[in-house]
This record gives sequence, structure tokens and C-alpha cells, in this order.
Amino acid sequence: MTLNHKDYSKLSAAEIVAQVKAGDISARDVTEAALARMALAEPHIHAYCHPAPDLARAMADAVDAKIAAGEDPGPLAGVPVGIKDLVATKDLPTVMGSKYYLGFMPEDDDISVARLRKAGAVILGKTNVPEFGYSGVGHNPVFETARNPWNLAMTPGGSSAGSAASVVAGVSPFAIASDGGGSIRIPASLSGLVGFKASMGRVPLWPGCRDPRFPGLSGWESLEHIGPVARTVKDAALMLSVISGPDMRDRHTIPQDFDWMEAYEEPLPRGLKIAFSEDFGFLAVDPEVRRLVREAAFAYAEAIGATLTEVDPGHRNPRDAFTALIMAESDLKGMRAMLSGHPEYMSPHLAAMISRDWTAEDFTNANMVRKEVVEAHWKLMSQYDLLISPTLAVPAFPVHMQGPEKIDGQMVSGFTWSGFCQPFNFTGQPAVSLPAGLTKEALPVGLQIVGPHLGDALVLRAARAFEEARPWAHLSAPLVDMLDLA
Repeated sequence: MTLNHKDYSKLSAAEIVAQVKAGDISARDVTEAALARMALAEPHIHAYCHPAPDLARAMADAVDAKIAAGEDPGPLAGVPVGIKDLVATKDLPTVMGSKYYLGFMPEDDDISVARLRKAGAVILGKTNVPEFGYSGVGHNPVFETARNPWNLAMTPGGSSAGSAASVVAGVSPFAIASDGGGSIRIPASLSGLVGFKASMGRVPLWPGCRDPRFPGLSGWESLEHIGPVARTVKDAALMLSVISGPDMRDRHTIPQDFDWMEAYEEPLPRGLKIAFSEDFGFLAVDPEVRRLVREAAFAYAEAIGATLTEVDPGHRNPRDAFTALIMAESDLKGMRAMLSGHPEYMSPHLAAMISRDWTAEDFTNANMVRKEVVEAHWKLMSQYDLLISPTLAVPAFPVHMQGPEKIDGQMVSGFTWSGFCQPFNFTGQPAVSLPAGLTKEALPVGLQIVGPHLGDALVLRAARAFEEARPWAHLSAPLVDMLDLA
């Protein structure tokens, strides 16, 4: 059968796999529909910095050939996927939004990319990122700025900006994102998607964060996570079922002690004790975000038979410590050498971070704050099963900003607007962002569900229950409605 781009854009990854394996549609049909959707969307959203139509067609044909030969095409048979351009791909450039890496072709796939290939997924291309991921938005010195399909004047969030824009626009049902300080959950919140940051070590990373040969690519080692942005919780679980599991190249990886798809199907226990905080005791939060998340959290708790208790996690704002930890794990010598050679190549905010006169005490103080945050959250989770908060303090803001200067009448700075995210990069706890509703300006707001240490299966079941209690499939970005008419 022929699949048009509109019908394709409504299919979930799970539905595509079922139909391709059943022979109802071919992987090539799916890919052509995805590429047609990309051609319509890209002039508006700039999600893909390196589209790869030839590679996608070849990968789709390989899936169809396996099916024709009676072989298993894999658990992601024929599903189109975008790969964030911080994640290494051996047959596509990995530029990382940096002029220093124009034309860089890695020798190896990242582990997650290799696993997607083996599972039968079809790579549509590389998705747009800020320079080296050192930002929560989507602009860089090399490519056009990624834009939010809900409002093209707004950022889709970052650093997984293009991945989120691709999924919202219906170009791919899910995409690879990464999260060193919120970069799975930030674009999920601002773009109305599911963004799942699994526990530290569930999804191995290499060569990203690990290979010391590549300044800019080799940082964030104890903070970074790779995971999905998707339209549905089931699709997020499906991707995680493929890309998770230990690998010796990543010293942080852990054994896979549960099955993602089985966990997705398991019922959520009633009587859960859920902690709720709308500001963590120190964050300025947009009033509409407060209202939408509070309404969603209390309605959800009632629907699942849980008790919801307002709490203060009991730690200071770790914003400054977060910046110091990023720098402590970066190759400062290598990045300063790049900056010295071509200072005009680097974004001003990143150049300022690299050039600052960091001290040993800055870095050790940051580690002490990290320990304080970890202590506070294990103590909190010893009393509660889950924690709910806003994902971000604000809805989407205009492109070319690093963030709002004022929130709820208060002057703010730095990463304040994403301050609900960074604590769980410090702790490594599993956290998922889910759509909680739309503002009066029709911009998405995310709700974050955080689990205890290694509590991924519980967070997944909680996310599925939230999707059932507070569905969002009927919500549609204006650009999607426009594309569907084309």
C-alpha cells in the first residue's frame, strides 16, 4: 500500500513495527512518507542539520529484504528515527553545532546508534543542537536555528532541539536525545512530548563523553544520559528496550534487571505516596506553569489512588555547582586551544565559560553541593515512592535567547528556568517529562515524575498511568495542522 505523509505522521513507532512485520506496509513506504514529511517541515523547523535520505532508503530496503527472506527484521523494523548531532554516527557527519568540527566523520557509531541499526530502525539524519550541547536551546554558529512547531518564533528547547522538533512535526515518531542537565526533558516540556531520562548507566555512552581525543565531545561524563523523546510513553519504552543494557566501554553502565516492555504493561500499584513540589523551595516559576502542573498532579493522584504531599527537597539551588561540574568534566585545555586558534568560531556564552579562571575550589565546592543534593533526594525518596514537579519553570520562549531574564516578576540568571532538571543529573535518578497541558498562548507545559535510585520500571508505569489519566494525543501543534493540509 502507499502511505501518505499525513497518515504516516499519526502512526506510533509501535504501530509502524506491527504493520511492517505483518506486511501491511513496507519499510520503504514508511521511509518515503517520512522523507516527504521532512521536506514539508524542514523549511519551517530546521530540525535536521544533516538529512540522510539515501542512507534511510538503504536501511529501509535492508529491512524489507530481511522480511522477504523470512528473517527477523528486529524490534524497531522500519521505524524512522532522528539522531541528535552530539551522538556519533560513522557514516554521517557529527558536527555538534560547532565550526571546529565541520566535516567531522566519526570512526564509530555511538553504542545507542549501533543498537538502533541492529534493531531495524531507519536513520533519517542528524538533528540540530546548540554548540556542543552547552545550552538549553537550539541555536548554534553553523546551522539554521531549530524552531518549535507550536510557535515558530519560540525555541523547541535544547540541547535536543532538532530531535524534539522532528517528533512534534510528525517527521519521526521518536528521536535520540541526550540529557546532561535536562536536555531530554527540556525539549519534551517545551514541545509537548514524552522525554525519558533513565537512571544513570541504563543506556551506555561511547564514544561521546568517553573518548579523550575530541574536545567538546568528551565532557559531561558523570552527568550525561541518552534516551528518547517520543509522542507516547509506549514508544519511549520501545526505544529504551533497544538502547539500554551494559557495555564495557562505559564504566557507568549497570545490568539490565527488568524488561522495559513488560514493565510498561504492568499495572501501577494503588496507594502510592507521592511527594510534590512546585518550586523546590528556591525557584521562581511562571504562574501558568504552577497552575497547570498543580492541577495535573492532584488530578493524577486522585485517578491512581495515590496520596500527594507537598514537600521541600531541602537542598540549595545547585545552579552554580552545575556549571562548575560541566567545566570540571570538560577538556578545558583542548577547548581553550580551539578557542585560541579560532575565537570567532565559538558562541559568546560558551567562550565565556571556557575562558573563566576556574579554580580547584570552584570544582571541589561543586562536588560538595552535588553530595548535598544526592543526600537530600535519597532521604526524600526514603519516605515517598515518587516525586512530581514541573519539568521547567517556564513555557517556551523566543529563539536566540539563552533563557528568560525574568520569571514571575523576579530577575533570574543562568540555568534558573531549567532548575527542576539538574538535580537529577547530579543524583542519576530516573525522570520523565510528560505533557501537562497548554498555556493560554497554546504553549506546552511539562510535568516531571522522578523515581528512586534505579526505579525506572516504577517511573515507566507511572508515566503510562499519567498518559491514561491525562491524555494528550488530541493536542496538535499549529504547524502539524498546516502540514496535514499539504
